[in-house]
Amino acid sequence: MTGLVLDKISMRFDLPDGGAVQALKNITLTIQEGELMSVLGPSGCGKTTLLNILAGFLAPTEGTIELNGHYVTGPDAERGMVFQKGALFEWMSVRQNVDFGPRMKGMAKPERDQITDHLLEVVGLQEFKEKAVYELSGGMQQRVALARCLANDPDVILMDEPLGALDALTREKMQGLVLKLWKETGKTIILITHSVEEALLLGERLLVMAPRPGRIHKEYRLPFAERGVDADLRDVKKTDLFGETRDEILSMIWDMEEEIMGRTEGAA
Repeated sequence: MTGLVLDKISMRFDLPDGGAVQALKNITLTIQEGELMSVLGPSGCGKTTLLNILAGFLAPTEGTIELNGHYVTGPDAERGMVFQKGALFEWMSVRQNVDFGPRMKGMAKPERDQITDHLLEVVGLQEFKEKAVYELSGGMQQRVALARCLANDPDVILMDEPLGALDALTREKMQGLVLKLWKETGKTIILITHSVEEALLLGERLLVMAPRPGRIHKEYRLPFAERGVDADLRDVKKTDLFGETRDEILSMIWDMEEEIMGRTEGAA
């Protein structure tokens, strides 16, 4: 079958003093090919741990992951990662960064150039292709990171707070770009964020996670990502449904944070 299947994923970190932290517990989830999913929750709910397991950087202590019918056992080009900061090669040009994956695969230069030029056009950086990445703004560097990820043609794109370090205006523009890339490429995208508004805008499917141990608390199916492809994102955020859903999720996460604080104070 196609898609990403998580079956009873749990993750426990053993501590030097003999204790342990249960970061995730019994996560079971099926993500269809081409879905855009955002993951939200309070600090300590295991969002990034889950993403690192999906990327193959961590092996779960229990459970399995399948992608398109085969088990995920480590990092692979079929799953691309976009980090909070681009993790780019600063000594290389924009073109060389985007070209890196295909070059490592041994792809012929004419084909590499065609892919690179197309992706730089898509992310609006064609005129900056010979610039060194350190000469670019934060938003432009994240566009390079997206293009570099897409150059490997992954089935799944994993995004760990990719827009968190950007200013508000640049972040809004990048949100629009993510929606455009999702719609045009048909890629499966899973995005971790701390922003409720961003999770609503960039998740046709949104998971709210609860902490200690990390688990799925509630799932939403939302229309805002589809609407945002062709509409002004500010107009999408002005709708009654957007505001009501945002307030509901904010209250949910606030209650979780209050519970965590209560536990911490009780243990002190």
